[in-house]
Amino acid sequence: MIELHRLARPPERFLLNPDLIQVVESTPDTHVTLTTGMRYVVTESPAEVTAAVREWRSGVLADALAGTPRLVAPVR
Repeated sequence: MIELHRLARPPERFLLNPDLIQVVESTPDTHVTLTTGMRYVVTESPAEVTAAVREWRSGVLADALAGTPRLVAPVR
């Protein structure tokens, strides 16, 4: 799971399964659309969402090779 923040005051933290992400758009707010049709407006930029997904996926592969589970990758 990756950690994102819903656009609100204050931003609301939530965890998202990156396997469900279909599209990330900047219009100018960042919209994350899932394969389920759900859509979230988040405080992170598309580049930050991409980096979080990349970090999570590389961590999953590294942990699979090491034999340890990976639950959450922090957003930077």
